[in-house]
Amino acid sequence: MSLNLKITPQIEIARRCGVTMAEEDPEKPPAPELPKYLREPLENQSPERLEAVATYAADLAEWKRRQQQEELDRRRVEEEVDEEDLEELDEREISTDPDDYEDVPTSGAYITVKTTKETGQKSYRYYYWQWREGDSWKNQYIAPVNPRE
Repeated sequence: MSLNLKITPQIEIARRCGVTMAEEDPEKPPAPELPKYLREPLENQSPERLEAVATYAADLAEWKRRQQQEELDRRRVEEEVDEEDLEELDEREISTDPDDYEDVPTSGAYITVKTTKETGQKSYRYYYWQWREGDSWKNQYIAPVNPRE
């Protein structure tokens, strides 16, 4: 469809300044995978408000990353086994190298002891690799703390 528009001096000046007519504007950007209740209100906002939302979203994401890292650091300090436990695993010829385990990441994973069951005088304790993956904690079994279990 061709429009017969007269190019006025104002239109020519606007084009030189980078202003284009609506028909020449690129299409609306594709929407990200967001729930409708988030996406639709954004589409009704001014450019200035959208920029403020984008800045806030970036700052909030960075804050959440720091919170996750602080939680990981805290849990690691509380739960990670000590050198004595690592030496015991070595003596039992059980690897403490995450590279030797298929699903364990090489960074961020640490060895912890989990108690799975306690009955009367007996406690079932096991070594596990533990690490953070997104919003959840993952773990992988290594060996019993007491080899006779």
